[in-house]
Amino acid sequence: MTNILKLGIPKGSLEGATIDLFDQAGWKISTRSRNYFPSINDDEITCSLVRSQEMGPYVAGGTLDCGLTGIDWVMESEADVEVIRPLVYSKSSDQGARWVLVVTQDSPIKTVEDLQGKVIATELTGFTSRYLRARNIEADVQFSWGATEAKVVEGLADAAVEITETGSTIRAHGLRIVCDLLHTHTVFIANKEALKNPAKKAKIDQIALMLKAALDARGKVLLKLDVPKKHLDGVLDILPSIHAPTVAHLSDPEWVAVETVLDRGAVRDLVPQLKGAGAEGILELEIRKVC
Repeated sequence: MTNILKLGIPKGSLEGATIDLFDQAGWKISTRSRNYFPSINDDEITCSLVRSQEMGPYVAGGTLDCGLTGIDWVMESEADVEVIRPLVYSKSSDQGARWVLVVTQDSPIKTVEDLQGKVIATELTGFTSRYLRARNIEADVQFSWGATEAKVVEGLADAAVEITETGSTIRAHGLRIVCDLLHTHTVFIANKEALKNPAKKAKIDQIALMLKAALDARGKVLLKLDVPKKHLDGVLDILPSIHAPTVAHLSDPEWVAVETVLDRGAVRDLVPQLKGAGAEGILELEIRKVC
């Protein structure tokens, strides 16, 4: 049994963000035009570019040992995989994207129950069909290769189940969102047999740890400042940290250096408070990982 880990990288909308995340985590993935097998700076890993929709079945079947895809596509395929860790790293909000039920503005459909006997266009046919069956709703769920909203606008379908982040595209087509059916996010998944291989499991655990560390760092910054000892207590009272700020002595016995990791969004309001409390030489630094 080979110990080389076969890693799936999602091709398409998540591809660039995934490669950027791996770069921040310490792995350089290099793609080449018309090549589905990117190189990676780790002799224990090989990479394949795979459509998100196909990632679950490839991992479940053992073609890949692990990969990243949306939880929606794992649910759609009902792939028997192990979800190692959720990873939110797209440009959308922390809530991720959502699959919504969409109709025309003048449609009589107001609730999911109104779909009885209707035609629904979607790429997420398996999940949608099971969702409706669980509610005893009989409808004609048809697979859509794309331009799903247009099928509703043109009257080819009574409704659509489509993915969105903000809903702006749906509204631009003059459509109305009835309700959310599924909130989705990216997940790191693994083949259950691969997890029984100690070497592969160790590498999968390493990837999961480092990806999380990179993501956790994205909303954080390192703040460094010099503080007169006489003002230290006042500064520490207003300075947030993960556990407790680091305080180190300087060559001047009347001053100390303080470091802390905090939320990026807090810096704007915090710096004036720190200056008012006596801090000087305040530096805001980017960080790559938080473990």
